[in-house]
Amino acid sequence: MRSTSPVFTGLPTTIFEVMSRLAIEHGSINLGQGFPDVDGPEDVRAAAAKAIMDGPNQYPPMLGIPALREAVAATEKRFFGLERDPAGEVIVTSGATEALSDCIMALVEPGDEVVLFEPLYDCYVPLVERAGGIARFVRLAPPDWAVTDAALEAAFSDRTKLVLINNPLNPASKVFGAEELSRIAALVERFDAYVIADEVYEHLVFDGLKHIPFSSLPGMEARTLRVGSAGKTFSLTGWKVGYITGPKALIEPVAKAHQFTTFTTPPHLQKAVAEGLAKGDEYYRDLAGDLERKRDRLRAGLEGLGLQCLDASGSYFLTADIRPLGLGDDVEACQRMTREAKVTAIPVSAFYRTDPPRHFVRFCFCKRDAVLDEAVARLRAWIAGR
Repeated sequence: MRSTSPVFTGLPTTIFEVMSRLAIEHGSINLGQGFPDVDGPEDVRAAAAKAIMDGPNQYPPMLGIPALREAVAATEKRFFGLERDPAGEVIVTSGATEALSDCIMALVEPGDEVVLFEPLYDCYVPLVERAGGIARFVRLAPPDWAVTDAALEAAFSDRTKLVLINNPLNPASKVFGAEELSRIAALVERFDAYVIADEVYEHLVFDGLKHIPFSSLPGMEARTLRVGSAGKTFSLTGWKVGYITGPKALIEPVAKAHQFTTFTTPPHLQKAVAEGLAKGDEYYRDLAGDLERKRDRLRAGLEGLGLQCLDASGSYFLTADIRPLGLGDDVEACQRMTREAKVTAIPVSAFYRTDPPRHFVRFCFCKRDAVLDEAVARLRAWIAGR
């Protein structure tokens, strides 16, 4: 038999699937996977249900229904002052992962180098390699996840075509500041590169910090494709509705990649998301505020058990140093916690390709308070009984 694609053939099952299966097997509380355990706003869900019955339920326009493209453009102007033409600078996709794939396939040619920041979301490297790109890593290390000039300079070269940055950063929950982003932007301009800004957690920022879109930096609007997610904004991750915004010159080839990937996204979900994006500022404040309280609740519980939690300024995730428990490395610790304590986390080493740290685990806090409290109680009982 002829060979299949070496990028995907033999690729191991993701750590999320491995740990989720283990959690099911042992009846564990799963704080590993990053999705809420309650559904999103009732009015948005009701709008989707109504749209199914009212129709039409046939192919919508490839770039997305006009109402959603207009809503995305209006939201970017409202929150970040970005001017978008809904007709030619917005694409609706079937989730943010499809958006990332479309952007990478449209921009990367064989031999191009792509700068990635690790720890990183698990789809980045396979998508880059499938497009023929070569991944170059900027390693961010706990506990402060600092972006160093040395690491940046080492990652860029004359073959750098693209920078992919996730802000806020999963799994580190780091929110990049203006000074860090400016240093990255200077190198983007120096090496004449493009940027994919994966900003799906744009509204999940805590502690009074503000999200800074990469495209808002001087000189970056013409170079940047910005990816957003209705799943994260409305706690409806199963809907898989994402969007890409950017200059028309970049959107046009991305639209062709989208055309031959999914072509379009269910129209009833698009209509509902368009209505949701028009919600008042209080919705977005409450969304971030509720998650910030959950973060603090879980952090207090974990630190009460002797774990050291790192700063978590955005997204769904809290990283903890598990060395005080004496459980071995992060993979062994997560497996033992799942089997013995019935609580599941994700080893942070899984998010690295180079020199991973081995004693940090990631907990997801976008769960009901009762679930978070029960997880802490199980861990407390387990630690006491060891």
